[in-house]
Amino acid sequence: MHGKKYKQAATKVDPEKKYSLEEAVKILSEMKTAKFDETVEVALRLGIDAKQTDQLVRGAVALPHGLGTKVRILVFAKGDKEREAKEAGADFVGADDMVEKIQGGWMDFDKVVATPDMMATVSKLGKVLGPRGLMPNPKVGTVTFEVGKAIRELQAGKVEFRNEKAGIIHAPVGKLSFGADKIKDNLVAFIEGVSKGKPASSKGNFLRGIAISATMSPGIRIDPASVVK
Repeated sequence: MHGKKYKQAATKVDPEKKYSLEEAVKILSEMKTAKFDETVEVALRLGIDAKQTDQLVRGAVALPHGLGTKVRILVFAKGDKEREAKEAGADFVGADDMVEKIQGGWMDFDKVVATPDMMATVSKLGKVLGPRGLMPNPKVGTVTFEVGKAIRELQAGKVEFRNEKAGIIHAPVGKLSFGADKIKDNLVAFIEGVSKGKPASSKGNFLRGIAISATMSPGIRIDPASVVK
């Protein structure tokens, strides 16, 4: 059931209309309905056949204004790299001890980085980390010897993405408190980052649909032509 504030917000949006990027962000930024700082999310519908493995779209984008949330980072590293991770501000650093902790049910982290030589150890956690989208991956820069750089990028608001079965990508792009301009900057950066991942075998329009919403707001549809020049 939606509350009164949600219904009031919904009256500002025509569900059939595709707004320009500017209009949509302005409407959304004026829609605050919750007592907490709501997360702004984007949904992109892509012109891909998600059943084809060569049409998987995944990667990561560093958002210019970050996400406005503290990211708890776990790093699997040893020796000098362990020291580098701690100095860069990783919340948790370890090796087999962390594997045991996670196997025991501990999950108080949001992102995982690992050095390549630790992946045999980390792979023991595939069944736990995989389904939650937490498995480190070289494609998004989380399996690397440059652990300091990876940590700083995640702290600054690097967002990973991968398409779901229907060819849709969902991702957070900031907080309502950022205001229209910063939300717009993050949104444009994210859409451009995803567009760069267009598979060579994908034909026709890549960006079929865009919608933005906040945690407690209705979705607002955006005309892709107003974003992709």
